[in-house]
Amino acid sequence: MTSHFWRLLISVIVALGVLTLGWSNETKRPPVAELKISDAIVLGVVEGVTEFLPISSTGHLIIANQMLGLESSVPLVDQTGQPLWHKKPSEKNPDGVPLTLKLAADTYAVVIQVGAIAAVVLLYWEQFMKMLFGLFGRNSAGARLLRNVLLAFLPVATLGFFLHDLIDRYLFSIGAVVVALVAGAFLMLWAEHWRRANSGLGFSKNDPADMTPQKALGIGLVQCLALWPGTSRSMVTIVGGYLAGLSPVKAAEFSFLVGLPTLAGAAVYKSFRSGPAMIEVFGWSNVLLGGLVAAISAALAVRFLVGFLARNGLAVFAFYRLILASVLTALYLI
Repeated sequence: MTSHFWRLLISVIVALGVLTLGWSNETKRPPVAELKISDAIVLGVVEGVTEFLPISSTGHLIIANQMLGLESSVPLVDQTGQPLWHKKPSEKNPDGVPLTLKLAADTYAVVIQVGAIAAVVLLYWEQFMKMLFGLFGRNSAGARLLRNVLLAFLPVATLGFFLHDLIDRYLFSIGAVVVALVAGAFLMLWAEHWRRANSGLGFSKNDPADMTPQKALGIGLVQCLALWPGTSRSMVTIVGGYLAGLSPVKAAEFSFLVGLPTLAGAAVYKSFRSGPAMIEVFGWSNVLLGGLVAAISAALAVRFLVGFLARNGLAVFAFYRLILASVLTALYLI
């Protein structure tokens, strides 16, 4: 990592540390449920490492939550005995959806993605500045890159907005995750075989900014597969990048950029819907600690992935997904 990145990361660590102490001291009521410091660190590492590697953050968080005892579905109440809500009662859903420890942990994992987002922004600061200058007509390559990022983001954002509740209701299960892990592994093996068979097409010379709008939109359509839990957004966008003619490194870097609005949108949505209740369950300090750990682990994971893909491609991650699917099957489905 560059010294510039480390200076920025140290600044983030100091700022988050000050905020953590401040919010911790200002808390008037203790958290409803205890989240140990070690638990916050484990969840931060799992989120940061698996979010950008093509191995499914969902599958790993299921195992982590189970190991940490965060799977309880008993409705939670606040310090005054009033119920905490994941979805408040409404005319359409008069019973509402009470907040449980499991739902709070799921929300926690999404909210601390902010740390992982910050890490990628710092690592790829130059690309973000190019896109910013491109937005104001001062960098043509940056304008094309911004266009392609937005085209790759819009399909999954649109489809996810309309299907979010249906996905949570029907696809958020161990069985669905296992199916996605296995299917994704074979897709990766096929994509890696296809890339190597077509290695003479000049993949290494292509750049995400030079892709046609049609290819960027195609990556966005492929990314919609990641709405099925366990598929891995990173995996499908890298595969889409392969098919669009990008090298493994360029495909991964484009995946990081495309993932940021997706992750940020999910974090804002979850924060708005059940963030305050989740904070009342776990406390501010643990949320900030998890975000900080996610930032550091995501930075290390991203740098590792770029170097690893340049040398080895996707195949190793495919075999790892098959092992993870076997572990989940043994633990939960047999």
